[in-house]
Amino acid sequence: MIPGTFEYALAHIVDNHLDLSGFEQWYCNDKGGAAAYSPSVMLKIILFGYSRGFISSRRIANACETNITFMSLSGDVQPHYTSIAAFVARMKDQIEPLFTQVLMICDKEGLIGRHMFAIDGCKIKSNASKEYSGTFEELKRKEVKLRKASQRILARHQAQDGMSGDEVSHDLKQKAKLDNSASKISEFMATHQEKLGSRGKPVKSNITDNDSAKMTTSKGTIQGYNGIAINDDRHQIILQAQTWGSVGEQQTLKPAIEQLHHQLEKLGTPNAFETAKFTADSGFHSEANLEYIATTGLDSYIADTQFRSRNPLFKTSETYHTEQEKRRLKRSKGRPRLFTRESFHFDPTTNTCVCPAGKPLWRQSAGIITDGRSYSRFTGYLKDCRVCPLQRQCMRKPPKSTGRQVQFLTNLAQNISHSDRMKVKIDSSIGRRQYSKRLGAIEPIFGNITVNKGMNKFTLRGQDKVNTQWQMYCLVHNIEKLRSRLH
Repeated sequence: MIPGTFEYALAHIVDNHLDLSGFEQWYCNDKGGAAAYSPSVMLKIILFGYSRGFISSRRIANACETNITFMSLSGDVQPHYTSIAAFVARMKDQIEPLFTQVLMICDKEGLIGRHMFAIDGCKIKSNASKEYSGTFEELKRKEVKLRKASQRILARHQAQDGMSGDEVSHDLKQKAKLDNSASKISEFMATHQEKLGSRGKPVKSNITDNDSAKMTTSKGTIQGYNGIAINDDRHQIILQAQTWGSVGEQQTLKPAIEQLHHQLEKLGTPNAFETAKFTADSGFHSEANLEYIATTGLDSYIADTQFRSRNPLFKTSETYHTEQEKRRLKRSKGRPRLFTRESFHFDPTTNTCVCPAGKPLWRQSAGIITDGRSYSRFTGYLKDCRVCPLQRQCMRKPPKSTGRQVQFLTNLAQNISHSDRMKVKIDSSIGRRQYSKRLGAIEPIFGNITVNKGMNKFTLRGQDKVNTQWQMYCLVHNIEKLRSRLH
């Protein structure tokens, strides 16, 4: 193995720097059963296999028999693929200490700067069928549909006694397959409770991996997990990694920050938050998250969904403006742009409102409290809205029971939210400059993991096992950063 290569760095770290005492109880050669494999050997071949895109235990096992580098790392032993799969599946309690030990090596080599941290997520396919995902109501309909299809096969056999043996055999196999799928759905619903979203409404469950979720990506909808990572901007070292299934991206920020703080405590710098900056995209933006971030001491820059539209550089970009208009027209199905709140004239002194057509609105209610902020709500008179020439620009549908509604903040000076403060901060020249560093800090690590290394799918099932595999993927990324430092 040549110094400067990933395999050399991997072997050097495992043999000379990692404490593998947590694996001792796994490595026991008794008088019965197959021979046990050294934990150091298993770690080497699995992490090296992942670095080459061999995420299947069968491919790693085959490489140990045919690839000279795998033979060298393993000492020319050939573990069975079931042993490799079982090793990864059992690493829930061992992966965290290993991850921290590698981070300590990175820190010793000066790869962690603690000047800026960035967070983002990468949606990766799970080892689960997207077709068997749905709410309990949808799954019940699917079960009924499968059983009806099975009964149709049976009815066809009873009506056609002259079918050939091959046709009968094929149909019976198809019927057994349908019955088996229907039974799986029935058994799942009988043994699991329906998943509920943050608003208490049913969300989609999955029969094969109920911790995973349907996710929309740039390449379509997948059944998978969102791999969240926080890294340091100096050399893109990943400091925190965790996967989430049905939880929205906004809800992952607080636990990720807490884990990052614990990790920095282990590295001996618990006060890093006092001087570090933190960046995140609009997926993590919410009033609750900004309120929490304000308590951490981090100098944060978290964009909102309108961040780009307020940037004059993007506003003057013809390409950006064209794309924005295309997306707007697609959403509105060709309808004209609706009047916004800014199109209405609100007088905070008299607490009155006039619509763009010049008609007064009546005050429906005052003192509405939302997210700790006070609003006054106004509604148009139905007799005015029904005959208004600007109706198509004001309302999505013709009015039936009420006119156009609009609400305004009252006591504006006393209702400045964390979101308002962040907008002012991130729209400043310093804020835009700091936020612009996020892209180069966090995005390349996902490209390296999923594209360069081919670690673009999870082979295990369940939150704990998938989380272990994601941390091992991130461990491969961090070890690669050390390859030129260890000789």
